[in-house]
Amino acid sequence: NISAWWNFGFVVGLCLVSLILTGLFLSMHYTADISTAFSSITHICRDVNYGWLIRNLHANGASFFFICIYLHIARGLYYGSYLYKETWNIGVVLLLLVMMTAFVGYVLPWGQMSFWGAAV
Repeated sequence: NISAWWNFGFVVGLCLVSLILTGLFLSMHYTADISTAFSSITHICRDVNYGWLIRNLHANGASFFFICIYLHIARGLYYGSYLYKETWNIGVVLLLLVMMTAFVGYVLPWGQMSFWGAAV
């Protein structure tokens, strides 16, 4: 009864570990001040060895993470996992927490898109 659709929870976990590791590396070189945040991102991409690769892995990994989450939710809807109320409610809370964390990660570079994303 178990098919390939049941692998997306594991893939979400792998993506999360990847995002945590790349995020830790990026945070070592990131400056959290509003006036220097964007220049620290530029420093990471230009001056840090393979910083551009780590940043792109982190950004694209976040997109892949959400694709896997949505496929995981779709599998849960298809197989009726929403009937287990406690498990489903925990999943909804986790989804909201992940969305809030992704928004904060989107705003951190303080570029033009980040500014207007936070303003809206």
